[in-house]
Amino acid sequence: MAYWLVKSEPSVYSWDTLVKEKETCWSGVRNYAARINLRAMKKGDEVLYYHSNEGVEIVGIAKVVKEAYQDPTTDDDRWVAVDIKAVKKLKKPVSLDTLKKDKRFANMDLVRLGRLSVQTVKPEEWEWVMKLAET
Repeated sequence: MAYWLVKSEPSVYSWDTLVKEKETCWSGVRNYAARINLRAMKKGDEVLYYHSNEGVEIVGIAKVVKEAYQDPTTDDDRWVAVDIKAVKKLKKPVSLDTLKKDKRFANMDLVRLGRLSVQTVKPEEWEWVMKLAET
């Protein structure tokens, strides 16, 4: 199993919206590095849900339920989407500021590659986030 992080502005698609809808198509990604990550996602992989721009914190855990397929928001077959479902809200959200102040996260994609919308998360980073979130 691999670990990932997806970003969305709460005003565009919030964690609460995912919880309400239970599952969603993660589409509309138009970055080549993010596309590589979407293509690598496998069913059952776990995903950190991050609120960007507003809140700037990891707020929940989702799971990949459908692997990469043609992005329904475009006819261009180079772009893909995956389906994710909400698993649980973090007991304590983990802010970007907290991650930046903790040297263990110095190489985490979220800290290094701030604008990338779909990112890898190393197993040890996942565990550290879970501890910070008291999960």
